[in-house]
Amino acid sequence: MSARAPRPPAGRPSAMHPATPRKGSAGKSAPGKAAAGVVAHPVIAAKPAASRTPGGKPRAAPPARSAVSLQQRLAAYGEVALVLQGGGALGAYQAGVVQGLDEAGIRPTWVAGISIGAIHCALIAGNPPQRRAARLREFWDRVTRPPLLPATPWEQEPWLSMLSPEALRWLAPLQSLRALSEGQRGFFVPRPLPGQGPDQASLYDTAPLRASLEELVDFDLLNSGAMRVSVGAVNVRTGNFEYFDNTEQRLGPEHFMASGALPPGFAAVRIGDEYYWDGGLVSNTPLMQVLGGHPKANTLVFQVDLWSALGELPRSLLDVPGRVKDIQYSSRTRAVTDLLQQAHEQRQVLRDLLARIPASRRTGDALCRKVEAMARDMRYNVVQLIYRDKPYDGQDKDYQFGRASMRAHWDSGMQAVRRTLQHAQWLDLPSAEQPFVTHDMHRAADE
Repeated sequence: MSARAPRPPAGRPSAMHPATPRKGSAGKSAPGKAAAGVVAHPVIAAKPAASRTPGGKPRAAPPARSAVSLQQRLAAYGEVALVLQGGGALGAYQAGVVQGLDEAGIRPTWVAGISIGAIHCALIAGNPPQRRAARLREFWDRVTRPPLLPATPWEQEPWLSMLSPEALRWLAPLQSLRALSEGQRGFFVPRPLPGQGPDQASLYDTAPLRASLEELVDFDLLNSGAMRVSVGAVNVRTGNFEYFDNTEQRLGPEHFMASGALPPGFAAVRIGDEYYWDGGLVSNTPLMQVLGGHPKANTLVFQVDLWSALGELPRSLLDVPGRVKDIQYSSRTRAVTDLLQQAHEQRQVLRDLLARIPASRRTGDALCRKVEAMARDMRYNVVQLIYRDKPYDGQDKDYQFGRASMRAHWDSGMQAVRRTLQHAQWLDLPSAEQPFVTHDMHRAADE
């Protein structure tokens, strides 16, 4: 994982105790077939909300439609992807999103992540659908237990469930201080002294994380092909960003640990003859891995970000480091969507040019076949869920691993999914005229 460690949510205990999946909701999702990975779950058509084209201009709200089931909407997509950003303790927000999607019957066919997002990819793909939320809960329950000194009375039941968000203003600094001095159970522990060599040059030892992954993840299932998995890391020697993908190689604990090895907190992880650091050093979101290249299927993406590029101006020197992190680790979604929109326009030009070549000449021509593959008409829909800072969040928010903070983040993620799914039309397949669209609940509310 990265030094951006996970944190606990404050508030509702139910956030950590997901509802038992409905009977019959479990099932193996087949790669490339979104309908097979979705449980029928009617969603009432909501009032059309504002959304934007990749260029940033508001799209006109579509006309009201009759209620359409979620399964019918998702059946239009060949791929349902879950894209998970890095953010340490903030990652509990992503766990809440996963639980919310699961409750709605939405099961991804492809998961891609960086740092804590990569750890979540392992927990999702390495467990059957009906056990994923429980495994995520078990992981976060484990890493939010103090490893050395006992928890304070306010971090124990039943007091924990009674804490107000205001109480976290003074509790949060204590949580981050304990993470720095004690580490986190099942995740990382302080090194007495940094050692020699790339795999020892760090402040903390992540051996506990390997043990947690080996216990909570079925790597045979993860590599079975039931779900595609992609996690990003940086080659320490070359500085190149690389993806580890289970369609190209067998993935083990070391690949997910490498994606989250943020220096100087965590040491580089050896894979083969190379050493790797946290992918967030180069790119903190794997969106391009999912949407880049030549399109193979209509794709619906749930992009879960832990850092918001939009934020307030720092009011003092103490606010500067936190704002720097937000900007450094936020997703450059607008730049990505602009690039992809240009790619779609170029594909349209190629299709128009091909149409001018007689079919008799295209048949059997290798170059024409290659261009036809590149010009394929595919649609992309990106639904963004972005963590919004709490009043008590500061520059240490990514390593506040207290259970109260973790619960607050988890609950926020679940609520974000529920509010997003109220806009049922957001999941409709984009049109040929606008083949790439993005939706953001927060941006729609601001408008």
